[in-house]
Amino acid sequence: MMKDKVTLSVVFITYNHESYVRKALDSVLMQETDFDFDIVVGEDCSTDHTRDILLEYKEKYPDQITLLFREKNLGRPTLNVYQTAMECRGDYIAFLEGDDYWTDVHKLQRQVDFLKSHSDYMGVTHTCCVVGKEGEKVFDAEALSLYEWSGNYTFHDYQVQPKWPGQTATVVCRNIFKEGKYDYTILYKAHDFLDDGVILLFLLKQGKIFRMDETMSAWRFVKKEGEGNWNSLKLKRNAMVEDCYTKQRLLQWCEENFGLTEFGKGLAKKDFITALSVFLKSPNAKNAQFVRDMYEYNIRHVVRKDRPANLYVYSLRTIIGQLWKKCSGGKGGRR
Repeated sequence: MMKDKVTLSVVFITYNHESYVRKALDSVLMQETDFDFDIVVGEDCSTDHTRDILLEYKEKYPDQITLLFREKNLGRPTLNVYQTAMECRGDYIAFLEGDDYWTDVHKLQRQVDFLKSHSDYMGVTHTCCVVGKEGEKVFDAEALSLYEWSGNYTFHDYQVQPKWPGQTATVVCRNIFKEGKYDYTILYKAHDFLDDGVILLFLLKQGKIFRMDETMSAWRFVKKEGEGNWNSLKLKRNAMVEDCYTKQRLLQWCEENFGLTEFGKGLAKKDFITALSVFLKSPNAKNAQFVRDMYEYNIRHVVRKDRPANLYVYSLRTIIGQLWKKCSGGKGGRR
C-alpha cells in the first residue's frame, strides 16, 4: 500500500533504456534520507525490455514505485515529463531520466535540507560528471560549459547569461505542479524534447536557485545516429529554427503571466533577425513562413506593440540596418 504522505517524489522518465534503467533506479533507491520519498515512473511505450525491468522493481518495491505505462508513445518526451510530474504528491520533486544516475547517497537529503532552511529558494542543483554510452568518463567542453555555475542563480542570470545552474538530474525543487499557481502545460507545448530550460523558467519566476559545487550525479551524453536521446536526435533537426519557435512560445507564456521585460523584447527582435538570415541563406517557402511567423508576434506585437507595419518594408529596413551595423564596426543601425 502506498504511503499517504511523502516528502519528495522523483519524476523518473524512461524510454528504451533497458541498458541503463537498473543503474538509474538503484541510484534512487540507495538514497539515505530521514524522510519518505516515492518514485513516479513515466514509461513512454518502450520497444525494448524497459517495461519488464520496471515490473521487476515494482514487485520488489510496491510501496515506493508508481508505474505510469503509456498505451502508445506520446511522441513528445516533454508531455511525458508533464504528465508524470502532475502525478507527484511530494512537497519536493527531483528529476531523473532512465539513462542518467545519481552518484551520492546523500544527494536528496542535502538538497531537501537546503530548501527547508531557505524559504526564498525554489530549487537547488549541483555539479555533475559526464559519462558515455558504456559509463566511461568523457569530456565534452561544449556540453559542460552550459552548466558552469556556482552559488545563486536568478531570473536575471537566466536572461543574460548563456549558462544554466544544473543538468536535469541535478535538480530538486519545490513541487510547483502540485501548487498549480500557473498553467504549466507550456512545458510540453514549447518544445517536444527540451524541458530543462522551461522548468528553470517556472522556478526562477518564483524565486532563486542555488548551485552546490559537489558532484552528485552522472549525465550520460551520447551523440550518435540512431540513438533516442535529444543530443543524438537533434543531429537531424534544425535546432536553430526550433529554438526560435520555442522562445516565441515562452515569450507568449511570460507575457500572459508576468508581462515582458526589455530583454524579452530584445530577444524577440533578435529571433526575427535570425529568421531573416535563415531565409536569405536558403530562400524557400518553409523559411519564408518562418520569417512571417517571427514577424507576426515578435515584431508586430512585441516590438511595435500592434502598430501597423509592413513585413517587407520592415524586413528590408532590418537587413539594411544589420549591413550598416556590420560595416560600421557594430555601431549604429536601426532599432
